[in-house]
Amino acid sequence: MDFLKSARVLEALLVSTPIERSVIEDLIIANRILADQQVLDAYGDISIRHPRNPERFLMSRVLPASLVTEDDIVEYDLAANVFGARPGFDHCTERFLHSEIYRMRPDVNAVVHSHSSAVIPFANTNIALRPMLHLTAFLSPDVPVFEIREVAKGKTNLLVANGKLGQSVAETLGDNAVALLRGHGAVIVASSLSLAAFRAIYTDINARMQMHAMATGEPITFLNLDEAMEANKLLDNIHKRAWHLWKWRLQHQNVTNDSAVAHSGS
Repeated sequence: MDFLKSARVLEALLVSTPIERSVIEDLIIANRILADQQVLDAYGDISIRHPRNPERFLMSRVLPASLVTEDDIVEYDLAANVFGARPGFDHCTERFLHSEIYRMRPDVNAVVHSHSSAVIPFANTNIALRPMLHLTAFLSPDVPVFEIREVAKGKTNLLVANGKLGQSVAETLGDNAVALLRGHGAVIVASSLSLAAFRAIYTDINARMQMHAMATGEPITFLNLDEAMEANKLLDNIHKRAWHLWKWRLQHQNVTNDSAVAHSGS
């Protein structure tokens, strides 16, 4: 009986959950958009909670976001175990960051982890990242900073490479939309893939705007709590305008590149 039970558990671990092709396509598009907007480069990743199984999530194997294809998407559970992946795949070391956020935040359906240089100054100083404009109202009320030295014992390479560290990142994030990782980058969450991509891009925009404002030496007027609350109510819908624009740009670039290749070969 124990043998049969173990065999069934093993079989379940090896089998991935069926998924609609459109979900995979959107995840690939999100990777390409974040690469095109220079939020992700050779490093960083974006994931989506499995729409049919909330105890699992989907993200790419280790690849630069601009190179991700349908064949590179892997399914994981909330302990970061791999399901149905091809042999020989290298899996993201920091998938624990994603898994523990999904475990702790049932409202979250997409996670972005970036190593963006725009946010690092705010992760490494006592200057808080605060909302500069209505499109970054999600940065209110707080953008906490995760300090790995307070959690890990001994030396670290700053990567969130196990469940304990992932859980600590999720706890630092709390109910917020964004958290920074000292000497590392940022984690951005949302209820949908398109909103997570929007927030990741506009977090970078806000960071650059705030740095420019700070350089003037003049006092900065940020959104207050009431303004942020009201503006944030709009973003669930109006962010889709930006998502459609970014998708169109990618498609236009592909068409232009294909035409150039065809023309050069004629």
